[in-house]
Amino acid sequence: MPHAPTDTSPEPFALTRVRVFDGEKLLPPATVLVDGPLIGDPAGARGAREIDGGGGVLLPGLIDAHVHLNDTDTLRAFARYGITTALDMGTWPADRVDALRGRAGLTDIRSSTVGASSPASAHAAHLGLPAGALVAGPGDAERFVAKRVAEGADHIKIVIDLPGFAQETVTALVAAAHRHGLRTVAHASALGAVRMARRAGVDVLTHAPLDRPLEDADVEWAVREGRAIVPTLTMMADTVTALARPGAPGPSYEAARASVEALHRAGVPVLAGTDSNDTAAAPASPPHGESIHKELELLTGAGLTPVEALRAATVLPARHFGLDDRGVIAPGKRADLVLLADDPLTDIRATRTVQRVWCAGTEYPRP
Repeated sequence: MPHAPTDTSPEPFALTRVRVFDGEKLLPPATVLVDGPLIGDPAGARGAREIDGGGGVLLPGLIDAHVHLNDTDTLRAFARYGITTALDMGTWPADRVDALRGRAGLTDIRSSTVGASSPASAHAAHLGLPAGALVAGPGDAERFVAKRVAEGADHIKIVIDLPGFAQETVTALVAAAHRHGLRTVAHASALGAVRMARRAGVDVLTHAPLDRPLEDADVEWAVREGRAIVPTLTMMADTVTALARPGAPGPSYEAARASVEALHRAGVPVLAGTDSNDTAAAPASPPHGESIHKELELLTGAGLTPVEALRAATVLPARHFGLDDRGVIAPGKRADLVLLADDPLTDIRATRTVQRVWCAGTEYPRP
């Protein structure tokens, strides 16, 4: 399908001849009305300016549930590849995040600002964290969370490195976040870190164990407590490659993949996130934007169907991060939309065939 001229005007328009992904299947070709930043009632499409979708597939805007921000170019990279919402899991200072919020026609941001780390952790040693990000013990938890709330954080990120936090500190951080009405997300790339997150009552796990797969009790906890995971398989795969040493034991991508497969099989929500970043000290730096497509492919390699992978990047992260205004194509929802040339339900790699992207009704000017 040829790329049509970019639409930049604010008046209502009707996307015609698009096959809408409704979260389960593709609907027959239809018309979707975009009225300002929202999806309108299709009954009002009569007389609206028309944009021919050419029979393409219309998805809700993709949500990357684990990123790290840099600058406006980061937002442009997200939008170019169809990501209309990005959940930041650690960017500082807070005014850097603020400068990227609310940019018309660009990806919408939700952020933890800086994550909580132990002074004894690898994150503290290698990432140049500000002093305010270091939590020495449970007595620091309320101070840390209150500071993030004052900065406008949307969720609280807790980095559970081993060695690092004592259990009491993780538990205190989760309790403080919940007192302030915020979700907690735990960086947990080892089985012991997952166990600490379990005991503390963390809401969402991010990463997946690279040492040993999750065991039945871990999966049963996630099912029983309604938890979700953002496994960042792209980052896990790249980390394994970066840390591999000939003849030496190292992290195992298979442990991460098997954990995702077990969680998914049990019905635990799996959310798509990439850990894309520009951090030189990180073990790997998946590129912003394009990595979401690799992530969807890796998720299908861990047992998700193409439909389930699409849900992992749309309705499920919206649901588990309280973003009730997006993630589906329906009247009254944000007009975050991605038009594809090919059918990702047949081949998930078709998510790469992005033709046009709208962020809250404003088209991103793709080259």
